[in-house]
Amino acid sequence: MTTDQDHPLAAEDVAELRRRLDVGLAHMEGRLALLTQRDEQTAKDQDDLSVRVAALEHTRWPLPAIAALTAFGALVVTVWQALGR
Repeated sequence: MTTDQDHPLAAEDVAELRRRLDVGLAHMEGRLALLTQRDEQTAKDQDDLSVRVAALEHTRWPLPAIAALTAFGALVVTVWQALGR
């Protein structure tokens, strides 16, 4: 059985546990808020990057067009060299 002397000690222990729990919860809430902020920033950065990639894809030349221009250039150089001799 417990004596009257154990009750004040138990109450102090419970108060200390409650204080530690409150501090731990406040710490966790702070970390969660920081992670949420980082997640939002990462999502914003990803959206910005997607817009930039889409703009780059829109302005690039398609590969078949580049191949056709190169082939035409080679043909022009070949004809010029053949006629020049």
